[in-house]
Amino acid sequence: MTPILLLGAGRMGGALIQGWREAGAFCAADLIIRDPNVDAAADPSVFGGASVNPPLADLAKAKTVLLAVKPQIWREAIADVVPHLAPDAVIVSIAAGVRAADISAAFGGRAVARVMPTTAVAIGRGAASVYAEAPLARARAHALFAPVATVVDLDSEDLLDAATAVSGSAPAYLYAFIEALEAAGVGVGLDAATSARLARATIIGAAALMEAGGEEPAELRKQVTSPGGTTAAALAVLMGEGGFGDLLPRAMAAAIARSKELGG
Repeated sequence: MTPILLLGAGRMGGALIQGWREAGAFCAADLIIRDPNVDAAADPSVFGGASVNPPLADLAKAKTVLLAVKPQIWREAIADVVPHLAPDAVIVSIAAGVRAADISAAFGGRAVARVMPTTAVAIGRGAASVYAEAPLARARAHALFAPVATVVDLDSEDLLDAATAVSGSAPAYLYAFIEALEAAGVGVGLDAATSARLARATIIGAAALMEAGGEEPAELRKQVTSPGGTTAAALAVLMGEGGFGDLLPRAMAAAIARSKELGG
């Protein structure tokens, strides 16, 4: 499946490169990177050893093509690439909202898998939702992401919009919650540094406990919520009218709608 051609090596492409290196999944020599904003000499710790922006004729070597550009510019990004690809190259796309049929057509009918990953692939702790009709494309997506993520297969391409809302966009939801928690701590009298240390350590510890114990979030919540206590008082607000139960469905609906818009 190598060499792997990365079309785009921005935040997600760079995260994958870092994760692959840490996992020992693919080495720099396995990678061909095409991105006008990347200069291997300027950042050898990330791109050193990879073939960066080589002549177009060299792209014929690629067995796998990872489409990792913003969905708004994907057609522009592949225009001069497609004529130089090998006929048996497999396309794996992480461009949110862009339909597999459109990608396949633009790539001359080549097999396509769509993946919605999270940036935690950089530390081998990502999540990746995969959809592909062709078994070869699905297997190729698994080979790329299994070393750095928990991989979930989806039976319908339409479910990728939901997976984007639940997983792909969710790290930002958590970071936003932590921002708000830190600010609220300052609002009740803590200094900013103390509030930040407490909020971040607490969230990281709670997530680690959930992973280590394997218990359901609802059970863990009950374990730290004494009837009539301080946590119960706070949860009455967070889980009451206008709280998480109302906000998250609205947030996900907005994310799904935008994903569909991006797909045209």
